[in-house]
Amino acid sequence: MEIGMMVFLAIIVFVLLYLIMLYNGLVNLKHSVAKHLANIDVLLKQRHDELPKLVETCKQYMQYEQSTLEKVILARQQVASAQASHDMKALGLAESGLRSSLGSLFALAENYPELKADGVFQNLHSRISALENAIADRREVYNEAVNNNNVRIEQFPDVMIARLFNFQAFDLLQFDKAELKDVDVKSLFGN
Repeated sequence: MEIGMMVFLAIIVFVLLYLIMLYNGLVNLKHSVAKHLANIDVLLKQRHDELPKLVETCKQYMQYEQSTLEKVILARQQVASAQASHDMKALGLAESGLRSSLGSLFALAENYPELKADGVFQNLHSRISALENAIADRREVYNEAVNNNNVRIEQFPDVMIARLFNFQAFDLLQFDKAELKDVDVKSLFGN
């Protein structure tokens, strides 16, 4: 074989190996997004399982706050529905609603000293607060994985492989802009 043919074959092998590396990198990013979403799902399920216990505990003390308890239950159902459909926009909105209704519930609990002193309530409040923090942390990691995926499938030469094998962009998990505002504590207490 002549040198020209060997160089040509070496270039072909190099290009194929490079394309394989690009493809494998995109596959890795896609599965990273799925893994991080699954991690969020685990925490959402744990919180989902804790909320009925919290509502039942609060019902014993908060007979006059039925609408607040119903808002928590409805928001919980909306999160579960959005989570099941893997609709990130709906999940973000539902999460915002749930966080808002939980904030109202915890603020109203301040008006019930017996409830605040209840060990079950304290445990559930701590557990749900810890889950909220973990969800926020994992949401950040998920959004970073989504961003990495979305950038790579638009960059050259990755875009060629992404289009050829139909790699898709993912939606970020964003909460409602109201989540960023300060809480008006006076309005929660009706003053």
